[in-house]
Amino acid sequence: MTVRYDRPTPAARTFNEVFRVLAEVGISIAGTVAIRVRGRKTGQRRGVVVNLLTVSGRDYLVSPRGNTQWVRNARAAGVIEMGPRWRSTDVPISEVADHDKPELLKRYLDRWFWEVKGHVGGLTPESSDAELFAAAPSIPVFELQR
Repeated sequence: MTVRYDRPTPAARTFNEVFRVLAEVGISIAGTVAIRVRGRKTGQRRGVVVNLLTVSGRDYLVSPRGNTQWVRNARAAGVIEMGPRWRSTDVPISEVADHDKPELLKRYLDRWFWEVKGHVGGLTPESSDAELFAAAPSIPVFELQR
């Protein structure tokens, strides 16, 4: 696995915090959902907003910024807490193998490139299959097991 972490700027953190708060009260902007992941060191739940990608009835979470804190925590926990605060549930997750990511990344870029451009390993919606395959190890993708 290629390790890459595109750390958000203070402005991006503020922007993400606003969208997280909205998602936690049940207001989704362009497919956002609030998740919480138990910290691998502190054990405290940490909230983050992500885009929920649905393909053929299966749900996926993509980390365009790479090996972020929520990704590391999710790997350690094997489960995320998802949903509005008043009815969130624990959802088991499994990491998608690199060879299965290109089609998911293509769909993710088709929908959210306007939001993640510059933070997705140099990919664009026009990226070739070879470029998607080459970038796949640096972009974690999880399937929700529900």
